Amino acid sequence: MRKTGNPPRHAIDISEADGVRYLHFGSEWVQGAMRVARPWSLELDYTREMMAGLLLRKPGRWPRSALLIGLGAGSLAKFLYRNFPDCRITVVEINPQVEFVARQYFKLPDDPLRLDVQIACGADYLQTSSRRFDLILSDGFDAGGRPGMLDTPAFYQSCRARLSDDGLFCVNLLREKGFSRSVDRIRDAFSGQIAVFPACDSGNTIVFGRGENPVEATLTTLTERADALKKQTRLNLMPTVLRLQQAGTSDVAPLAL
Repeated sequence: MRKTGNPPRHAIDISEADGVRYLHFGSEWVQGAMRVARPWSLELDYTREMMAGLLLRKPGRWPRSALLIGLGAGSLAKFLYRNFPDCRITVVEINPQVEFVARQYFKLPDDPLRLDVQIACGADYLQTSSRRFDLILSDGFDAGGRPGMLDTPAFYQSCRARLSDDGLFCVNLLREKGFSRSVDRIRDAFSGQIAVFPACDSGNTIVFGRGENPVEATLTTLTERADALKKQTRLNLMPTVLRLQQAGTSDVAPLAL
């Protein structure tokens, strides 16, 4: 499947300041960013936080498959591609112009065997796909910062259905865009098995849901895994672990979902 429905008609703009290249959809909202000198790194704090699922499962062969809803500047896709060579990545992006811009200006690799970009509506893709994924990341918004069909009970239910037993679902939510109702929809779809992380400085909040197998991770475990991940990928998730600690997570009450 390569194309479903009509692509959005919004403009796609690129700006650059202080060594960072930004993607916009015809508005002030930043839809993606890349530090030109470090194109494989995760520049925006919420994208780093979306990788916290790597702390919630035992390191090794996880994840073997990932589904990304929304391409943007390709930051999440590039990070997984660079650091997890055994992971097969599928990206679903509704606007073919976004794929073009990600390849031309944000160094998205052209390797369809490992990184397959599908031009389709993410909600439709999940409704029709029979595949299961270890990791599903949802980060899709229109020019006004609205997720549309990517913030509905049906979408979240489809995400849960497409997870492997050890799978994790992760979504980026904006605090000013009906946040509490979004969390309620996710909680209902995942039968309460979710974790709402403390908000990033940018106001983004990352929410996780899981597949069949539960997650239990003490702060000691999270710290050890964050240290190993930093050595492997240079991604520093210790600020995330510290914010979880400040929010009340402890070794006595581990992070569980």
